[in-house]
Amino acid sequence: MTAMFGPLDASGRVPALQQTRVSSFLISAHGAHARLLAAGLASPLFTGAFGAGEVELHQQLSRELELISLLALATKWQPDSALVGWLWRWEMAWLPQQVQGLPNVDGGAVDAAAFGYALHTGMRPAALLPPAVPATDPFAAALRRLEAESSRTMQVQLRYLKSPDLAPAREAISAAVDRRHAQMRELWTEVLASVGVASSGGSST
Repeated sequence: MTAMFGPLDASGRVPALQQTRVSSFLISAHGAHARLLAAGLASPLFTGAFGAGEVELHQQLSRELELISLLALATKWQPDSALVGWLWRWEMAWLPQQVQGLPNVDGGAVDAAAFGYALHTGMRPAALLPPAVPATDPFAAALRRLEAESSRTMQVQLRYLKSPDLAPAREAISAAVDRRHAQMRELWTEVLASVGVASSGGSST
């Protein structure tokens, strides 16, 4: 087990299997977040979710779709039969979860925001890039872009989760955020371990 991606291939790139599995996980997770954002735009009941109105939700959705497209194009893909099982496990984990102690509408918005916050703070994939990877490498550039966008996006979820309107349900919200963080860390650690890389961890709430 190593602390970074590698060993690098002959061209100085992260091995294709590591790129394939890591990008598949990130695309699955960011795709799930994009679906939640799209649901928010489609339903007036979610207006104000993530601490944002319709314009901000649309901007977040656009950024997620851009990141997914960037990862798909930048990754050096390799056939990986293990992804069938992995993808099933990930997609089941991303399903909406009920938040106890909150009305259904608020609970749905809180879970969506908690998922987004965990996604954008629970992983630091760019920190796993060895210094020898060229700055112009597409996969490395995509991971750095993803991390930069995550640092901005997480502020939106955090504002909503700590908004005064939700103060009476702070305990239930903290439990929802902790649950999504634990889930994200567990799956991310498993993915990295499957390709011989130790997780770099992420922010905590």
